[in-house]
Amino acid sequence: MNYDFREIEAKWQKYWADNQTFKAENHSSKPKFFALDMFPYPSGAGLHVGHPLGYIASDIYARYKRHKGFNVLHPMGYDSFGLPAEQYAIQTGQHPAITTETNINRYREQLDKIGFSFDWSREVRTSDPKYYKWTQWVFIQLFNSWYNIDTDKAEAIDDLIVVFEASGNTGINAVCDEDTTPFSAKDWKAFSSKEKQEVLLKYRLTYLAETEVNWCPALGTVLANDEIVNGVSERGGHPVVRKKMTQWSMRISAYAQRLLDGLNKIDWPQPLKDSQTNWIGRSEGASVTFNVISTQSEVEGEKSHKISVFTTRPDTIFGVSFMTLAPELDLVHEITTPAQKPAVEAYIEATAKRSERDRMADVKTISGAFTGAYAEHPFSKEPIPIWIGDYVLAGYGTGAVMSVPCGDQRDYDFAKHFDIPIPNIFEGVDISEEAFADKATTIIGNSDFLNGLCYKEATRKIIDALEALGQGEGKINYRLRDAVFSRQRYWGEPFPVYYVDGMPQMIDKKYLPIALPEVEKYLPTETGEPPLGNATKWAWDTKNNKVVFNEMLKQVQHDEDGERHSELDSESHQGVYPLELNTMPGWAGSSQYFNRYMDPNNEADIFSQEAINYWQDVDLYIGGSEHATGHLLYSRFWQKFMFDKGLVPKDEFAKKLINQGMITGTSAFVYRDDAGNFISKNLTVDKRVSPIHADVSFVNAGDELDIEAFKNWRPEYKDAEFILEDGKYIVGREVEKMSKSKYNVVSPDSICEEYGADSLRLYEMFLGPLEQSKPWNTAGITGTHGFLKKLWRLYVDDNGAKFTDAAPTKDNLKTLHKTIKKVEEDIAQFSFNTSVSTFMICVNELSIQKCTSKAILEPLAILVSPYAPHIAEELWSKLGHTGSIATIAFPIFEESHLVESSKEYPVSFNGKMRFKMELPLDMSKDDIEAAVMAHEKTQAQLQGRTPKKVIVVPGKIINIVG
Repeated sequence: MNYDFREIEAKWQKYWADNQTFKAENHSSKPKFFALDMFPYPSGAGLHVGHPLGYIASDIYARYKRHKGFNVLHPMGYDSFGLPAEQYAIQTGQHPAITTETNINRYREQLDKIGFSFDWSREVRTSDPKYYKWTQWVFIQLFNSWYNIDTDKAEAIDDLIVVFEASGNTGINAVCDEDTTPFSAKDWKAFSSKEKQEVLLKYRLTYLAETEVNWCPALGTVLANDEIVNGVSERGGHPVVRKKMTQWSMRISAYAQRLLDGLNKIDWPQPLKDSQTNWIGRSEGASVTFNVISTQSEVEGEKSHKISVFTTRPDTIFGVSFMTLAPELDLVHEITTPAQKPAVEAYIEATAKRSERDRMADVKTISGAFTGAYAEHPFSKEPIPIWIGDYVLAGYGTGAVMSVPCGDQRDYDFAKHFDIPIPNIFEGVDISEEAFADKATTIIGNSDFLNGLCYKEATRKIIDALEALGQGEGKINYRLRDAVFSRQRYWGEPFPVYYVDGMPQMIDKKYLPIALPEVEKYLPTETGEPPLGNATKWAWDTKNNKVVFNEMLKQVQHDEDGERHSELDSESHQGVYPLELNTMPGWAGSSQYFNRYMDPNNEADIFSQEAINYWQDVDLYIGGSEHATGHLLYSRFWQKFMFDKGLVPKDEFAKKLINQGMITGTSAFVYRDDAGNFISKNLTVDKRVSPIHADVSFVNAGDELDIEAFKNWRPEYKDAEFILEDGKYIVGREVEKMSKSKYNVVSPDSICEEYGADSLRLYEMFLGPLEQSKPWNTAGITGTHGFLKKLWRLYVDDNGAKFTDAAPTKDNLKTLHKTIKKVEEDIAQFSFNTSVSTFMICVNELSIQKCTSKAILEPLAILVSPYAPHIAEELWSKLGHTGSIATIAFPIFEESHLVESSKEYPVSFNGKMRFKMELPLDMSKDDIEAAVMAHEKTQAQLQGRTPKKVIVVPGKIINIVG
C-alpha cells in the first residue's frame, strides 16, 4: 500500500472542515491558549512558499497545545483594506471589493491545502462593514476621551467638561495641544458652542489638526513613515513630499511612557523592543524659551516671537552660537527678513521633497539658510542668528534646536560649513577638530555661574536659573509623535463623522456601520478632494439618521481662495450635513482584530465581557519584525486605551511574540549588453552589461535558461540574440527576498501537488531556526518527502498493516521516549527544525529495530501530528481509531526508559581492550571483579597465570594487570 499523499490530504482536509475539528469554544473547563498569526493582506499574487513559514510554526504549537489538553483559539482572517486593490480599481474601474473577494478566495484555497488548524468560524475581514463597524466605534470612544495625567489614564470627555464648567482648565493636568491657552470657568461659559468644540479638540485622544504629512501625489494620499522607503512610497516607488494638511490624528504621545514601561512585561524579541524604545525616544533635559528679535541692531526691540526648544544638554547653554529651525515651521515665514526671503523659500521648497526618514538618515549632507532674524540669549542677552536646516524636524520636540557646535558634531559641522563661531565652553578640551560630547568627563567653563561644574551639577543649576527667569523648566521629552489617522483613499474605513459649522460630530453607535458609498471614480475629485468626494450619496441626515444624497445639502460654497467650507443654512439643509471625505489608515483595522476574534459574530458589542475575560489576551503571536513601529506599536496603544475604558482585562494584548525569519528565493539573471544582446554569465567578464531578472521557472537545475520560453515571455525579447557558452545560456544566481517583482517566487500549490502539504510543512521547519532567514531550494524537499514515505512504511507495506499487539522491546521504548523528550523540549523552545531531525532519527532506529508494536507506533503518530497532520490522521485511523487525532493526549515522557540498568564494560589486559562484558550497573566492585575473573575469555588471556592487580572502576573500566 503506497503513501498516496494527495488522497490522504484531501480526505482529512474535508474531514476537518465538515466536522469543524478546530472550532474553539468560549466556554470550557480546559485552560485556554490563543495562538495568533499576523493576518495577511490578500494580494493578487497569492501566497508563495515564504508566506506560510510563520503560519506553520504557530500551527505546530496550536496543535501541540490541543494534544496537551488546552482549548485552543487559532483563528485566521484578512487585513483586506489596502492600496493595491484601490490602484487596480483606478486602472480598471473594477470595484476593490470584487478584487479583494477574488484574492481572498485564492488565499483560502491555498491555506486549506497546507492543512492549517484554523477556526474558520471566526474569520474576520477588515473591509467587511460588520467588522469595521467596531473600528468606527473605537474611533468614537477615542474622540470622546482625554488623558488625565494625574490618574495616568484615559477618561470620558464629559468629565473634562464638568471640570471646565466648574474651574476652567488652569487646575487640570491633562495631555493637550501645546498652544492650549488657559481659561476660567467664566470664560468657558461665555464660549460659543463652536469655541467649546475647538477647545475640546485640543484634549481629545483623536482630533483634527493641521499637520505636516508625507504626501504622495501619484497615489493621491498621505503615507505613514513606515510606508516610505528611501524617500519614495513603498508601494510603487513614487516621490513623496512634505506638506501641511488638516488631518485626523491619534494622541498616541499620551501613552509614550506606558508604552515604554509595558515592554518590561511582555516576552517579545529584544531587537523589536529596542526598535520601539528608540522610536518612542524618551529623553530628559529642559525646555528653554528664547525671545526673537528681528535684526542684530534691534536687541532692545520688541520680542513678539518666542522659540521654545528642548535640549538634553541645558548645561551647554552658554555654548549656543546659533539656532536652527525646521524649515516647515510657520514661524520661519514670520521671522524671515525680506533680504533672506528668496533663499529661505527656495530651501523650504527643496526640503519638502525629502521624507523625514531621509532627512534623519542623511548625516553627510550639510545644508541650510539664514533667516536674517536673531534670538536673544536668556542669560548673556547676546543676539544669536537663527538658521533653518533640514536636519531639524518639525515633529520632533518643538522643531527648533539651540545649536551648540562645541558639544554636538552635527552642529559643529554646520557651523564649520557656514563659518559660524564655535565658542568652547569645556575646560581642558581641544575642539579644533571635532565636537566634544562626553558628558561623563565634562567640566563647564566660559559659562558665567556654571564655571567649574560637572554635567549633573551644571544641569541642575541651569534649570533652576531658567525657572527663576521664567524662560524654562526641567522636562522629559519623547520622540514619539501623534499618529496621522487620515488617508485620501477610497478603499478604507469611512469615518463615523459629519460636520456642522465645520466642527466634527460623531454618529451614534446604533447607526453604525457607516458603509463605503459607491463612486464612479476612485481618484481624487477635480477640486482635489479625496475619492469619497465623488460619491453622490454621502451626506448625513440627522433627522432620519441615515446616509442620504448630496443634493439635500445646500450647494457647497467656495470662498475667494477656493477653500471648501460647509456653512449650512439650518432651514434649507433641514438637518443634512456633509460626511468626512477621508478614510482611515491601513493600521486601523489591525489594531484590535485579535480581540474581535474572541467574539467575532457579536452584533451588539465589540465582544462580550464573558469572551474577553475568558480568552484575556494572545498567548503566542507570530509575525514579521517589519511591523515593529507600525502595527505592533499602534495595537499596544489601542489596547492600553481599551484597558483604561474597562473594555479589556489586560493592557498588553500579546504575552509572547516571535518574529519569524524570511525564506529567500534564488533569483535568476540574464545579462544584456549595450547592443541588446544577451550574454551568458561566464562570458560577461570585462564587458559592460546590465543584469535583468528572469523568471526562475525558465531555468533548470543546471542554471541553463530555456531561451524559447524567455523569448515568449515578453514581446521585447522575441527577437533577442543570445551569445552562448558551449551551446547553453547560463544565468547568474543571487539570493534575494522572494518577491513577484524579482520573478523568484515558488508557489506552495505546485509543491503540495508534487510532494504534499506535510512534506512542505516539514521542509519549511527543517530549513533552519524559525527566527532566521533561510534560502529556499525546491530540490531539498525530497528529503522530507522521503522521510514521510519511510514513516508510512513503519505502519503499512504492500500487504497492508504491519503493526501488531506485540510488547515493545527495551530499545523500542528507549527510542520512543528519547524522541518524546527531545520533541517536547524543541517545541517549548520553538526549535522546530531540530524536531524534524529527531523524527528522522527515530524512524531510522525503529526501522532498524523492525518495530511493529502499536504501543510504540500509536504515540509516534501523535508526536508527528502537529508537524505532519495529514499522514498522522491517516495512520491513527489505520491503527483502528475513529475520529481525529487532533485532541488525543500527548505521550508522556518516562525517564525510566532512558535509565540504563547495565553497563557494557571494556575489559583490558595491560591497558589493551580484549573484549566487552555487560554487567548490572548496581553491581559492587568485588562482584564485578569476580564475574570478570570467572569469564572464559579472561581465563584464555591469563592462561593459568595469576594477575598482579585487577583495577575496577564501577561504571567505567576494568583493567587486568598481568
